[in-house]
Amino acid sequence: MRYKWHFDIVKHSKKFYTFSIIVTILGIITLLIHGLSLGVDFKAGTSLDIAVGQAIDKAKAEELFQNAELVPPGLTIGGDNGDRVSARFDKVLNADEVNKIMDQFTKAYGDQVSKEENTVDTELAAELALKALYGVLVACIAISIYVIIRFEWRFAVAAVVSLFHDAFMVISLFSILKLEVNLPFVAAILTIIGYSLNDTVVIFDRIRENTRFAKLKDPGDLKDLVNKSIWQTMTRSINTVITVLIGALCLFIFGSEAIRLFSLAMIFGLFFGAYSSIFIASPIWMHLKRISLGRKRAVVAK
Repeated sequence: MRYKWHFDIVKHSKKFYTFSIIVTILGIITLLIHGLSLGVDFKAGTSLDIAVGQAIDKAKAEELFQNAELVPPGLTIGGDNGDRVSARFDKVLNADEVNKIMDQFTKAYGDQVSKEENTVDTELAAELALKALYGVLVACIAISIYVIIRFEWRFAVAAVVSLFHDAFMVISLFSILKLEVNLPFVAAILTIIGYSLNDTVVIFDRIRENTRFAKLKDPGDLKDLVNKSIWQTMTRSINTVITVLIGALCLFIFGSEAIRLFSLAMIFGLFFGAYSSIFIASPIWMHLKRISLGRKRAVVAK
């Protein structure tokens, strides 16, 4: 007897693949043309967070930097009352240049002005970028080993494809939208990978459990099993993503400027993590399993 579901996810898997492929291609094109908008963490430069003690608009801040003859390519206003200026320079500022900037702000707003300075040289920036890449690769390799041990190689292949899908979707959107990539962004990617794996493993666990009691004679039985397993865990998946999404939205809306891009990456990642677990990972496992069933039928026929 076929399991009844409201929407045949497996039947429309090609549409979901097409959507992911389109976003991936757009991301690759954008990365090749524009690359990523690297923050000061991954390229040499200086970031200054200046607290002036009262509200300041962007035009006034730009005027003060122009008076110091040091105009940053990136400038944002943040803080609870719009009293914090965040400036990002593509070069490393020396002490005299920083003092020239602070003199202008002190003249305008008095001795209450304070600063937080963060400088990254070329070698350190390259090392941070390389270690961030190693971190993501090591995480994916460890996850593959875990899934192979707990499940089987088909689940591992589907899980790894899903994880790379989630990470690259977020990277593609940040490239397309020209958003800054920094160390908090890498932390968001690793968090997204962990969340996506957790969601995927829950569905895979249900598929494995249902497989024990299912008689898979043809592709239709396999399709029914995957759809059944996905819908049995759908409520859990939706509740989980909504709960975490509320927290990420609160951080994005009410959090400081320093974690806003982290929160945005989390929001993108939560969406794609749930999307890939349901619409990408499970159908990939089904296609791999169907190949195996086809071979078994061919052997029996002989």
